[in-house]
Order: sequence, then structure tokens, then C-alpha cells
Amino acid sequence: MSKNKPSLPQGTRDFDPETVHKRRHIFDTIRSVFELYGYQPLETPAMENLETLMGKYGEEGDKLIFKILNNGLGDPKNIDKARAAFDRVLNGKNDPNLTERALRYDLTIPFARYVAMNHGQLTFPFKRYQMQPVWRADRPQKGRYREFYQCDADVVGSYSLINEVELASIYTSAFRQLGIPVEIKVNNRKILAALAEVCGGADKMVDITVAIDKLDKIGIEKVKAELIDRGLNDQQVAAIEQYLAIDGSNTEKLTALKNLFAANETGSKGIAELEYLLDYSASIPASSPAPVATSTPPLAVDLTLARGLNYYTGTIFEIKAIGVQMGSIGGGGRYDDLTGTFGVPNIPGVGISFGVDRIYDVMEELKLFPDTVHTGTRVLFFNLGEAESRAAFGLMQQLRDGGVAAELYHEQAKFDKQFKYAEKKGVRYVGIIGSAELSTRSIQLKNLITGTQTTHSFDDLFTLPFD
Repeated sequence: MSKNKPSLPQGTRDFDPETVHKRRHIFDTIRSVFELYGYQPLETPAMENLETLMGKYGEEGDKLIFKILNNGLGDPKNIDKARAAFDRVLNGKNDPNLTERALRYDLTIPFARYVAMNHGQLTFPFKRYQMQPVWRADRPQKGRYREFYQCDADVVGSYSLINEVELASIYTSAFRQLGIPVEIKVNNRKILAALAEVCGGADKMVDITVAIDKLDKIGIEKVKAELIDRGLNDQQVAAIEQYLAIDGSNTEKLTALKNLFAANETGSKGIAELEYLLDYSASIPASSPAPVATSTPPLAVDLTLARGLNYYTGTIFEIKAIGVQMGSIGGGGRYDDLTGTFGVPNIPGVGISFGVDRIYDVMEELKLFPDTVHTGTRVLFFNLGEAESRAAFGLMQQLRDGGVAAELYHEQAKFDKQFKYAEKKGVRYVGIIGSAELSTRSIQLKNLITGTQTTHSFDDLFTLPFD
């Protein structure tokens, strides 16, 4: 028997009952908004074929994919193949003799794979939401884990920019209901593609976006140094710095972009798409009051927003919580030919994602979880003897049938022990049936929050609200 103290893999966590209740509040809120907008649920396997994932996330993303070793590597027949495969992997190459599968990195690529496999049976536009864990071999830190949940909403089979407007509205609605003040940042990959063209050609796109995506983390000087390392010359880096220096209101930024890309068709298309999104969103009537009031600002153009994933082709989103030191808590964008990588071209798509784990951390820090989120046992019946516990058990079952969470203490014990159990579990009411109560078919009900104690008949018990 191992004497080592049990532990968790780095970057993973256990969730206690209180945490699960709070997380469920987030999931239920987001799910209700998704379904209100007509999105349907979908689930895909935790692992995908390695070839499905590799090459879809850019150079940086591919490094963070958790690969799964093939079965049977200990078989003597496979040892030589495995050794050779390890050598190839150490040289930065994949080898099917060592690994053919991997844990999913996000929910978008698996969804694209699903659409490519089932496009003949789907009704387009197809709107789906997905709420499942993903895995990334990242360095764990605050707000960044190796196993975490994503909540995605995507619509495929439509080029209409109304989809972008609707997804922005989903963000606004969900965060308003959760009570989180946020900034919804937007940009367009066509604008970044135009910047690459100005700086020497479309082949510079990945180098530029990967570097720009790190701006908040490493600062402009290190971004410039990285661009130089990636092969851009001083003049090209200066053009990028000029682009990143554009500031002001949304209108002022778009005007500056029009001047910068006046002769560039790709840039003009990106600017027009941003204008459509901003104008359409501004014309939507204000929503009715939400359960929790927050001041969600309008969409904000952020030209430093790049989203370092290669598959984005149009509008891109990123959500930042206001008043909290935290990375993005949501993001997404348009990808007009993602299924083309699976042999099914010309199916456009656009989607967004909620980072549940970071949203949880934000809500904890800002103390935004409502008191009603703790929906555990409402009534604990004390166990005061065989006959008394039988009567309590029957009442408990009837309360449960009526939707009231209840339980009976598992054994006869002193009052003090049973009271401590109720307090530790956060139970609001305790029901006490002793020999005297049993003879009169009554129950003593104590509210542990207020300290008040009342007497009720067995029949009256089922008319109480237990709020």
C-alpha cells in the first residue's frame, strides 16, 4: 500500500458541494440564455483523433495539446516502435506509433468535426451550445487551469452579420443576469489581415497576430522585439506600432483605420463589418431590468485584440470583467471555412465561449453569488428513537414528494450532535419528534437562522413554505 499523500495533477481541482452549487448557478444562467436564443445542446467526446486537433490552433496552441499514449506500448512487439516514436517526438514531430489521440483543446474544432461528419442531416443555419471540460498543457496560475469548462454557442451555415449581433446580445444578457460588469471588446481579423498585407504579405499574418495577442502581457517593446525575431523588418514593425497606437472613440478608431487602409480591399471589408455590428447593436432597444442590475457598456473597438487562433476570419470578441485583475472571461469570433479542414468547404460559422472557471473566480471576488444559490437540505429530522424516526421518515418522504429537500439524521444521538450536523450543512430547519410529539401527532420545528421554534400538526407541516 502506497504511503504517499494523495494529491491532484497540477492545474486540476476538486469541487466541494458549495462550489458545485455556485458553478451550477453559472451554468444554468448561461444555458437559459442560450436556449432563449434558440440554440440546441450538443456533446462530443473528451478525446479526439490527434489529426483532428493538430494545426488548428497555431504554433503556440499546438504545443498545449494533451496527447494520449497509445494502448499496448508495453507489449514487447511495440517496444522498438515506441522507442523510435519517442525519438521523433523529442525532435518535435508526431508519430502514430506513440500517440494517435488527444484531449480536446477547445469545443470549436470538435464542433466543426461534428458538422463535417453530419452536414447532410443538419438543418442550416444550425445553432448549438456545448458545455463541457477542455484540457490545455498550460502553466497553471490564477484564473488559468489545465482542466476547465467552456460554454460555447455557435451558429454555422450562415454568412449573415446578424449572427454577430445576436452573439453580442447573448454576452450582454448572460453577464447582466450574473451581475458581472464587463467590457465587450471587438475587432476584425480582416483588419489584421490588411495590416499583414501592408507589412509585406498575408504570410506575415500568423507572426503578427501571435505577437499582438501578447501585448497586454508583455508590453509594446517586447512585442516589437518578438516581431523582429519573427523576421519582420524595422519599417514593418513601425507600421504595426502605428496601427497599435490608434486610440479614441469607436468612431475615431474606425476613421483612422479607413485612412490607414484606404487602398486595401480586405481592410475596408473588415471595417464595414465592424460598423455593421456597432450600428445594429446600438439600434436595439434597451433590455428590461435584469434580476441584478449592472452597467454593461456598449461594444468597444480594441485594435490590439487579435485572438491568436488561426481559424478566425472576421469579427472577433473578447470579454473582460471590470474591477477585477483577471484575463478574459469570454471570447470568440467568425470562422468562415473551419469545416474545410475536414473536407467539407464553404460552411461559414461564428461562435462565442464563456470561461466558467474565470467567471466563478470573478463572482467570488466581487461577492456576486445570490444567497439562494445554496439549495441543500431545507429540513433535517432529528432521530430520537425507533418509533419517532419511523414517523419522521414518513413525513420526510412526503416533503420530498412536494419538492422540499429533507433528510433524517442517520442514527439516534444527542441533541447537540444532531444540531451541529445541521449547522455545518447549512440546514435552515430542524424537525423534532419526541415521544410526546408522537402521541399528539405533532412536530417541533426550529428555524436555525432566526432561532424561533413553533409547533405544528403532521398535516399542517405540508402547508409551510420552508423558504
